[in-house]
Amino acid sequence: MKTILAGFVSLVVLAWGLSLAAHGAGPGTLPWVAREQALLLSGLLSIGLMSLAMVLATRPVWLERPFGGMDRVYRAHKWAGILAGGFAALHWLVKESGGVIKALVGKAGRPPKAEYFGVLENLRDAAEELGEFVVYLLLAMVLLALWKRFPYKYWRHLHRAMPALYLMLAFHGAVLAPLWWWGTPAGVALGVMLGSAAVAAGLSLAGRIGRGRQVAGEVLAVNRLSPEVTEVICQLSADWPGHRAGQFAWVTFERLEGAHPFTIASADGGDRRVTFLIKALGDYTRSLPQRLAVGQPVSVEGPYGRFELGRHDRRARQVWVAGGIGVTPFLAWLGALRADPVSAPEADLHYCTRQRTGDPFVARLQALCADLPGVRLHVHDSGAEGPPCAEMLGLSAGGRAEVWFCGPQGLADHLRAGLARIGLRRLSFHREAFEMR
Repeated sequence: MKTILAGFVSLVVLAWGLSLAAHGAGPGTLPWVAREQALLLSGLLSIGLMSLAMVLATRPVWLERPFGGMDRVYRAHKWAGILAGGFAALHWLVKESGGVIKALVGKAGRPPKAEYFGVLENLRDAAEELGEFVVYLLLAMVLLALWKRFPYKYWRHLHRAMPALYLMLAFHGAVLAPLWWWGTPAGVALGVMLGSAAVAAGLSLAGRIGRGRQVAGEVLAVNRLSPEVTEVICQLSADWPGHRAGQFAWVTFERLEGAHPFTIASADGGDRRVTFLIKALGDYTRSLPQRLAVGQPVSVEGPYGRFELGRHDRRARQVWVAGGIGVTPFLAWLGALRADPVSAPEADLHYCTRQRTGDPFVARLQALCADLPGVRLHVHDSGAEGPPCAEMLGLSAGGRAEVWFCGPQGLADHLRAGLARIGLRRLSFHREAFEMR
């Protein structure tokens, strides 16, 4: 994800650089010329990254392979939006720096301001005022995205305004871009970004995102496995294409609440029946046992994701690590392997729980692994044994290993840091980046 975003930023900077080389910086002294070019570059980067975020928000399935899954597409969407907000703030600061430069070196050498007349002048005035207003709103949205304590149910509704904000930002960028830009690489890049993202914003505002991958169904069963975990079994229509073990879907139980992403916890049995294990992480998921009823209609969009058993490296030692509700894709994996035991690889499955007693998944994992001798189950009770650590995985510096992890971000970071200390050189670490905010 970092590589893709860095590459995108580099391409935008390259387009700006080629345009500058072809046209020149124009007249003026260095401080004023530097301000003008910084204003153009920061604006181009901001609108470019915001355009990328809009396109990624459409859930483009064709990008799952290069990104490594829809979870990573959404992670890139999030950070593209955050970076766009940062460059927007820089753009505003550069614009406001005119007074400082004037106080230091005076107005001499300031590039002449381009003159426009009629409708174009009125449009540019409106675009300038609208742009400043949108920058404030964009920065507020970025802060709310980073502020994890802000309730998701409110943030989600506010986030729906982003396509409209983007169209206002696109108007600002298109009208205020220098006229000479449109015949240069910067203008071509800006046009492509604005055009593709405007289509994406229109799809979002029209409620068309993911529409072609939505299927109807009904709730077959609602089981409360523990005070924190609810099992929901759904029967889907004949339009469901099936799924691969480890994938997830966006599920809508109530139209006003909207769709929530949940991992499919069952293997594909060919009967279009899917199971979701939902942890109580907020007000809505906590109230699901009371809100859902057998026979209730449901809409499922998907499947998505590439946290798939079929992608494992057969030449590497397999280590699977699940933390809490992160066990769901591994339950699907084990279910798929039970249907075809011959294909089961040798693997160590480590399940990390806060308290083994009363955990709803321990017995289920034991039953699934009983029919798969090659899969060795290790249950780690942090309440009795202390926090999980990298040493518990039993990996040494020699040999080739592959770790598949699904669980809390903190546990993933802790294990990766511990594995780095061990000095494993031939290690692949796959993590489901299941964060939609």
